Amino acid sequence: MATNQAAYGFATKAIHAGQEPDPRTGAVITPIYATSTFAQDGVGGKRSGYEYARTGNPTRTALEEAIAAVEGGRHALAFSSGMAATDTALRAICRPGDHIVLPNDAYGGTFRLLDKVLTEWGVHYDTVDLSDLDAVRAAIRPLEDGRGTKVIWCETPTNPLLGIADISALAELAGQSGAKLVVDNTFATPYLQNPLELGADLVVHSTTKYLGGHSDVVGGAIVTSLSELHERFDFLRNTAGAVPGPFDSWLTLRGLKTLAVRMERHCDNAERIVAALSAHDAVREVYYPGLAEHPGHEVAAKQMRRFGGMVSFTLHAGQQAALDVAAKTKLFLLAESLGGIESLIEHPGQMTHASTSGSPLQVPDDLLRLSVGIEDATDLLDDLYQALS
Repeated sequence: MATNQAAYGFATKAIHAGQEPDPRTGAVITPIYATSTFAQDGVGGKRSGYEYARTGNPTRTALEEAIAAVEGGRHALAFSSGMAATDTALRAICRPGDHIVLPNDAYGGTFRLLDKVLTEWGVHYDTVDLSDLDAVRAAIRPLEDGRGTKVIWCETPTNPLLGIADISALAELAGQSGAKLVVDNTFATPYLQNPLELGADLVVHSTTKYLGGHSDVVGGAIVTSLSELHERFDFLRNTAGAVPGPFDSWLTLRGLKTLAVRMERHCDNAERIVAALSAHDAVREVYYPGLAEHPGHEVAAKQMRRFGGMVSFTLHAGQQAALDVAAKTKLFLLAESLGGIESLIEHPGQMTHASTSGSPLQVPDDLLRLSVGIEDATDLLDDLYQALS
């Protein structure tokens, strides 16, 4: 691909960035380099920059260049999972005694990592509503006190309540305090939102979700334009070894190529489902930033291209009714994860967010979360209607 990647549109970058035809065979799709080691031209003489597959692999490099291009960052690193990326980001920035500001409705896995693992390492955290900038400002601890805030961790939209945070405003607060703003962009994807352009220091992804898009691979990524920080992430990843294999990298790269067209269909279907749920007598509340009454709608409209394929809702009849609906859907498969071509339904309180039970992050027990796929919207609506009846 031409060096002036910024001149190309999103879909073009997703298909071509880092993916020149193979110089030996002319193959237009990046090969799967299924090798653990690489021949060297003399001691210390790397051939084409590779020596050992934990440190680097050409298939993984192609994926990283493509992710960096679509996120608008200088550097990207691929990981074996989204949680591996999250863990690396936090361990590279924080030291024992440091403090993290965490959303009060963060993803359950992120909360578990911080609450059950990193606190044993001496890291402290406070949860706060990131849409309340005064509350965020009050939660930030000065760096001079020895236990200062090193990270503001942001999800927008959040998982599973679809809360919205103003990335530009948080970036300003982070810059004033010396903290790093990390944005988990998994729900929005780089097609709908580009946090680095809004001032974030780094972006984290579970590439398992929309970037891979086919529910057949697990992976993660960190993207940044800060070279020194990138080098720390790279060192820690190589040292700890949380790298994706070449086939995982290839599958994610394959998925990324169609992200633009898939996200348009995800959004189309989600909007129809939101309209139907909002008008249904059994539904108490619908959480979707595309709704005009959503408290974060104006901010989401400012920083997102569209509002995404994730929808959550609660029922008037309570928890058992929610469990019954989750058991009755047929096209909406009862399963964890999200962002695949197929539609999924889950009960966060007993599934993805069970680890938050009894904490300030506990989710409503009548909450259902939908990952709206790319099936025919009419079929999805019929499935929800029969489950809600």
